[in-house]
Amino acid sequence: MEILEILADYAGYWRRTLGMQVRYVRHEDYQFCYSFRGRPGHKPSILMLHGFSAHKDMWLSMVKFLPKNLHLVCVDMPGHEGTTRSSLDDLSIDGQVKRIHQFVECLKLNKKPFHLVGTSMGGHVAGVYAAHYPSDVCSLSLVCPAGLQYSTDNKFVQRLKELQESAAVEKIPLIPTTPKEMSEMLQLCSYVRFKVPQQILQGLVDVRIPHNTFYRKLFLEIVSEKSRYSLHQNMDKIKVPTQIIWGKQDQVLDVSGADMLAKSIANSQVELLENCGHSVVMERPRKTAKLLVDFLASVHSTDNSKKLD
Repeated sequence: MEILEILADYAGYWRRTLGMQVRYVRHEDYQFCYSFRGRPGHKPSILMLHGFSAHKDMWLSMVKFLPKNLHLVCVDMPGHEGTTRSSLDDLSIDGQVKRIHQFVECLKLNKKPFHLVGTSMGGHVAGVYAAHYPSDVCSLSLVCPAGLQYSTDNKFVQRLKELQESAAVEKIPLIPTTPKEMSEMLQLCSYVRFKVPQQILQGLVDVRIPHNTFYRKLFLEIVSEKSRYSLHQNMDKIKVPTQIIWGKQDQVLDVSGADMLAKSIANSQVELLENCGHSVVMERPRKTAKLLVDFLASVHSTDNSKKLD
């Protein structure tokens, strides 16, 4: 148990060090948990949506490199960490988009259009959100988002399809149940090879095991026919300036997705990262932060010059 306490203490310590405060907000009987830093100002607020089975603290490594004068909000996605987990919840991508919109309304974050960032599943939700609620969002950063339809499957997707056919849901590579599977997942998600001690791997698995039933349910929902290609079906409706960031060595979601998005989103730019896998924010936090800040500056400065004309 000690290792779990150390991991929990570490996250709390890191949040405090970076000045991120944790808050809860309710929509009817549904509770959202989020962390924030700064307050709304003349620059757009930034809302960050994490990926499958992660939580709001995954952004901390990048927050470290973001200017203190930005208003940042990192929310726990539906069913994750401090946000309500309910068997009645609609976990489809559309359902999650509606939930995040409720969160945005609770915080009045859309009083002025905000910048939306999402990675992997969170990128899937962010892209569809920008398509469904165009007036809420002034700009968008999609970091290796899920939800695209590829002409050929990579190894990871081929393996998933085989598992689906054999109904072996307990074998999903993104839902580890042993230290060995945890190590394999880290290797799948990251280009940089970490040598993680057995005790830490065990601790990471122990943290996740109580949630694995939920993760399986969520995973099957987001890869179902209804949700799997939701971003693909909505990408031509994204009208805001969009930044697409992808690791060239992503083994989970192929980097060719960046080009697909760029062809469909008129006002978009692509940033491909060398020697980087699927966990872009963890692997390249400083670079990702710089790309985000530079993108916001370029989008925002043209806004200002328009006002001066």
